[in-house]
Amino acid sequence: MGTSESAKGIVMFQDLDWDALTELRHRRDLVLIDVRSPSEYADSTIPGSLNIPLFDDAERAEIGTIYKQDSVEAAKEKGLAVVSAKLPAFIRRFAEIPQNKVVFCWRGGMRSKTTATVLSLMGIHAYRLTGGYRAYRKWVVDTLEAIDFRPPLYVLHGHTGTGKTAILRELSQRGYPVIDLEGIAGHRGSIFGHIGMPAHNQKTFDSLLLDELTRCAEAPYVLIEAESSRIGKSVLPGFLIRKKEEGRHIWLEMPTDARVRHILDDYQPQEHGKEVLDAYRRIKSRIHTPIAHEIEGCLLTERYDKAVAMLLDHYYDPRYAHSSEDYSVDEQWAVRARSVEEAADAIARLLPPLS
Repeated sequence: MGTSESAKGIVMFQDLDWDALTELRHRRDLVLIDVRSPSEYADSTIPGSLNIPLFDDAERAEIGTIYKQDSVEAAKEKGLAVVSAKLPAFIRRFAEIPQNKVVFCWRGGMRSKTTATVLSLMGIHAYRLTGGYRAYRKWVVDTLEAIDFRPPLYVLHGHTGTGKTAILRELSQRGYPVIDLEGIAGHRGSIFGHIGMPAHNQKTFDSLLLDELTRCAEAPYVLIEAESSRIGKSVLPGFLIRKKEEGRHIWLEMPTDARVRHILDDYQPQEHGKEVLDAYRRIKSRIHTPIAHEIEGCLLTERYDKAVAMLLDHYYDPRYAHSSEDYSVDEQWAVRARSVEEAADAIARLLPPLS
């Protein structure tokens, strides 16, 4: 941990490297603040961070253009003019946050240094994260490559619509250790999986996954859903795929009417009709032509219950049967239920008791 000083030796702000910050992140009185532009923040950030941008996207683009086409000094002058005009409102947003503050930008450069310095001059103490988001991202990648995740996995399998994610969330609410991979990915893992959800990119997925792995590191075991290596825009790390294959596999069965109901409740197709139709047309050619036309007709006339039932029968169930050939079903670990609560009860009886 270092400090930056003014010409008179007055302490302006303190620098924290990522190793030091990891020791402090568990403190509830510490808030991370990303001072990058809104689009940079939306692309990826440190989980739990707030965004108070020093420059908005248009301002950042303009200053960058001046930097490339004119000079560094001209870009600095423009940046100073932009910041000066909105300084009172900028400082007020920080002052409204009672907790200790850690500011960061892309690489721990001018934006976070300027913010930390100005705040200190106004009597608001702030740390600056050295290396910025770039240092954090490197730490995430390096940690995931070297991680030794010890808890064994219990892997929940089941046809589309059996409510696997809802069951895992129910078990999590009961205190069982669960990692919701679809929630972390922002995607349900099917051709329709993006509907109504903002899909996360790989950087965000990695960050959220590492937080969950850290949270569950001392658990006696962890429950996950049986996912393919890719969920939406995100790819699972190799060690997790291997752990999944080595895990204890639980097989869930539910009647078709319950599965249709789960899908309708989850996807709300009546609110996302165009997205549902667009997604369906991406797989339409893989379904026998007369059936494909009938499904499309149901979607166009908003008969979603029939469309879902036909998709299960003619597309998803055959594909699931093929993808499950690599696993043998152990009847002792097969669960037959009609609801999420009933399935959660049955799975809980199979699991080792939590101490």
